[in-house]
Amino acid sequence: MPTDPRLAAFQQSAEKVIGHLLTEFSRLQTGRASAALVEHITVDAYGQKQQLKAVAGVSIGDSKTIVVQPWDRSIMGDVERGMQAADIGATVQNDGSVIRVILPAMNQERREQLVKVVAKLAEEAKISLRQQRQGVHDKIKTEEKDEDQRFTLLEALDTSTKDTNTRIDEAKKQKEEELMKV
Repeated sequence: MPTDPRLAAFQQSAEKVIGHLLTEFSRLQTGRASAALVEHITVDAYGQKQQLKAVAGVSIGDSKTIVVQPWDRSIMGDVERGMQAADIGATVQNDGSVIRVILPAMNQERREQLVKVVAKLAEEAKISLRQQRQGVHDKIKTEEKDEDQRFTLLEALDTSTKDTNTRIDEAKKQKEEELMKV
């Protein structure tokens, strides 16, 4: 049986929700330096707002240090101001040739805060998924005339929703474990 286009559209939406959630999770500080923590920061360079990754190279110095090297030294101050304005909870140091972002040690209080943020992001993903599901559910109910086909499609929609919710829960659990690891 060919896949219903409504279900295929729901699957695409569900994948986008999962992708967005995982991107948001990657931006959370876990005590280890990661380029994902700073790549998305907006910098006012050359008279316009740009993402940091568009104007500088980002590398990892060690487990607590991110090294940002602007491709043009004339925007060094702009990059530094943008990173300080982003308030990622790290120390930003400019030595004239590179900018070092030094991550603080993770304490228990910070870990617990981040676990709450993870739970909030996962819940937002589930809400988005429910909204997508409701739209497809309503479409199937109003458009599908064959009762057996409607029942089959709604059952497939529910199965897909449960599978995606399980993936969200697994990603949440994995990120919480990563955050709480000392």
